[in-house]
Amino acid sequence: MGGVIVYGSPISTCTARVLLCLEEVGAEYQLVPINMPIGEHKSPPHLARNPFGQIPALEDGDLVLFESRAISKYVLRKYKESGTDLLKEGNLAESAMVEVWLEAESQQYNPAISPIVYQSLVVPKMRGGTPDQAIIDSSLEKFKKVLEVYEARLSKSKYLAGDFFSLADLSHFPYTRYLMVTPYASVFESYPHVKAWWEDITSRPAFKKVSAGMLGS
Repeated sequence: MGGVIVYGSPISTCTARVLLCLEEVGAEYQLVPINMPIGEHKSPPHLARNPFGQIPALEDGDLVLFESRAISKYVLRKYKESGTDLLKEGNLAESAMVEVWLEAESQQYNPAISPIVYQSLVVPKMRGGTPDQAIIDSSLEKFKKVLEVYEARLSKSKYLAGDFFSLADLSHFPYTRYLMVTPYASVFESYPHVKAWWEDITSRPAFKKVSAGMLGS
């Protein structure tokens, strides 16, 4: 198969972010599974790709990249001739807004939502443990405050960076998709503009395909 090689796992949120970008631009790629339960991500071959022993890593000829947000931008720039412009780099103001909401996802949204997903899904299903409800409750309160900001933003524009779909929207998908199979999915019901935004972006073919891989269906 031609195109780039992604080393990771379809159930990984960071791998899913990269796969979404590749699917959106219609790129050829190969996903090489990394078996984390047996420690393959800490093996010398993978550490040569990602020195932090995490996934994903991307290989494009002699170029090897790690960190999913950086990989995502590389993919979108490499395949910009596809006609899918999710970075809006031809417009200074629009590209700046994409960057703002990418930072919001990384620094505000992700830190609030990830403990809820981890405690609800990873701890009981992959670690065989009992979820810490105190962590869930505390994170849920933080997440609601973040959603209040998102609700205000999405009441003024269809998507986060403006009236155009961008990487800023796409990057929110992986953790939110997992939230939707936890008992806390109903949190979006209190934020109608956020809910409408979520329903919009998840109707995209790329999202449906990557979602199926994440959830094993």
